[in-house]
This record gives sequence, structure tokens and C-alpha cells, in this order.
Amino acid sequence: MTYRAADLLGEVNPLAEHYGHFRVRERTLLSGHSHQAWPDCGLEAQQRAWLDAAEHVDDKWERAFAAAGKIRAGYRRLLDDPSGLYSLAASTHDLMVKLLSALPLAARPRFVTTDGEFHSMRRQFDRLAEEGIEIVRVPALPAATVGERLAAAVDERTAAVFTSTVFFGNAHLAGDLTPAAAACRRHGAILVLDVYHQLNAVPFSLADRDLLDAYVTSAGYKYCQLGEGNAFLRFPADCRLRPVATGWFAEFGSLTAPQPGGRVGYSVADDRFGGATYDPTSHYRGAAVFDFFAAHGLDAQLLRTVSQAQVGLLCEDFDALDLDPQWIRRDRSVGLAQLGGFLALTSPWAGALCRRLKTRGVWSDYRDRVLRLGPAPYLSGRQIRDAVRALGEVVREVAAEAG
Repeated sequence: MTYRAADLLGEVNPLAEHYGHFRVRERTLLSGHSHQAWPDCGLEAQQRAWLDAAEHVDDKWERAFAAAGKIRAGYRRLLDDPSGLYSLAASTHDLMVKLLSALPLAARPRFVTTDGEFHSMRRQFDRLAEEGIEIVRVPALPAATVGERLAAAVDERTAAVFTSTVFFGNAHLAGDLTPAAAACRRHGAILVLDVYHQLNAVPFSLADRDLLDAYVTSAGYKYCQLGEGNAFLRFPADCRLRPVATGWFAEFGSLTAPQPGGRVGYSVADDRFGGATYDPTSHYRGAAVFDFFAAHGLDAQLLRTVSQAQVGLLCEDFDALDLDPQWIRRDRSVGLAQLGGFLALTSPWAGALCRRLKTRGVWSDYRDRVLRLGPAPYLSGRQIRDAVRALGEVVREVAAEAG
């Protein structure tokens, strides 16, 4: 059956029956920004991967590549992308290393990014800076105007601009990024978008935003519910970058084509940033989950409607607790429509609160001083209200202990 938003916003959520193995009715998984539950169909798909290997041995790859094709098609659909190519890998970092290795750093030893990027990219830039690469970080906030600040920092020595479209620390949506894209075109740099914290939570159209020449990275670990091992790098079809870090899969589509001067050849299709032999189990699981979402009408617009209602309920009930802002507070500088799929709460006790919530059957996650409450489409309104009530209790407990 297909669901409407109203079906998923009541006291009992019928979608939860499809997530029995994750026991989403027995515990409140507000860990949705870090790790959403997987629908039960994913288990059967993982078993099928094993059985295909047992039955078909090395001939399993035809089936594995078909599953990978479904992963690519699912990402193309979510990005409203009529023309891009997609290399797949186990993690976004794997793909970013390949992309970085393809850039002309001798001539353009400079990257522009924000101070709000996720740790894997932040750490990589820190390390590159130690080797003499110039890293320019513009403020991520206010997120509405980050595109303008990125654009102003681009020059002829810039190899690439890297930015998230939703910032992982506070859920703020980046505003118009076309100024950054225009500056990259003008100066010969590339624009790289990290949509990890937006994909399948907030609709995103490369076509509508005039970003079809952008590079895009993300994975299925969060809102897509695909689990680990389903990362991608989207790149324009006319890309001719030649990554130095390259695996033999990147020769697919060009194995028989002679290369001038004996140069290493690259795929003219999706595998330009490809690696090597991999475990295809994640693609079986991911393809099954994409099919599940399609069968039940869980498209990005419906999921956004549900998410906004759930995050709005979290905000409303949190405000009603009227807690001391020295204990815990939320950022009210932007409205609900400018937030992604989670609520970020700042507290000096974020880690302790996360642990105590779990003892009450409420799963969340935290980064440093930020407690993140990430709802998901299988949760009910009752679960969300009960979770906020539990949050109030543990905040008061910890505050009393702290004196």
C-alpha cells in the first residue's frame, strides 16, 4: 500500500510494522540523523546476496551490478538529475580521496570550504594544510548567505569549493549556492556539494538549482535507510578528471580503447572514480530499500512533510518544558522551514543526556555539546511527545546532580 503524510502522523504509525527487526515500536529511535532503522526487506536482500554467491559463484557479479544500477537510479531520482554519472564506494571519504587526487594542486593549491563541515572532510583538510595546501574556511553561519561568502573567497588558485547543503551540527539549510557555482565557473574551479544531511529528508533538485555541473557526494546511511556501504560521488557527464588514486574498476568501459601515449585510461561512464572488487551485499540491501520506498509512496516530498511535522512537534514540546537555557537550549535564529531533518539542542551535558535517555528507551546521538534528536517516518506522535518528556526528566536530574 501507499501512505499519505496523515497516515504517518497519528498516535499509531502503520509504517512501523515494516521495521520489526529494529523494534521501532518498542523503543523510540530518535537517532534518525545518525542511523535510521532499516525496513525488514533489507534482511532478505542481504541473505539473497549470500545465496547468489553460493549459487552463481563468480557469475554473481551480473546480479550485483544490477543492484548497483538500482542504487545509482535511486540517487539520480532523489537529486532530480537528468545527466550526471555516479561512482559508488563504501564511504564518501573513499570517493573524496579519489576526487582530491584528480585535482591540479600543483597549479591550484587552494580549497575553499566552511567551518561547519563533517569531521571526515574537516580532518582531511587539516591534514592537507599540514602539507602546504591552503585551506580557506568561511563561516557556515548564517547558512542562508553561505553561498555568497564562498563565492567571494574563490580565486584563480582555487581548485575546488566544498560545502554541505545542510550543516551537520545544527540542521541549518544552506541558502542559495548559485553564487558559489558561478564563481567556480568563472575561475575554473569545481563545486563539490555534501548532501549527506539532506538526501531523502529535504527535497533537492540539481536541475532546478542550475547545479548540473556540480560534483555531489552522499551515502545511504542516514535518511535513505540503505545502511552502510552505499556512498556515491556524482559528477558531470563531461568530466575528464583523472584521479591518481584509481582502481581497476575505473577502466570499465575503456578496457579495449587505445590510450594515446600509453596513458592510463578511465571509464567514460559511471566508474571514472571507481575502486576495485568490493562486497556487493550493501547494494542488494540498498536496492531492496529503494524498492520498498517506491512501493509505499515514500517520496522525498512526503518524507519532508512528515519530518517537518515531527521536528515541529519536538520544538513545540521542548519549548513547553521551559528549561533553564544554561542547561539546554535550542537555536531559534532560523525558522522550521530552514531546518533539515533533526533538532539540535546545545547543552554542556549532551553526552550524559544521550546516555540517560537510552536508559529510558529513547535513542539519540550527540556531537560535542550538541544533542541531536532525529525523528524518522516510522515514529508516532506519542513516541515523540514521550521522548521530550523523558528529556525534561533527565535534564533536571543532571542539573540537580551538577548543583
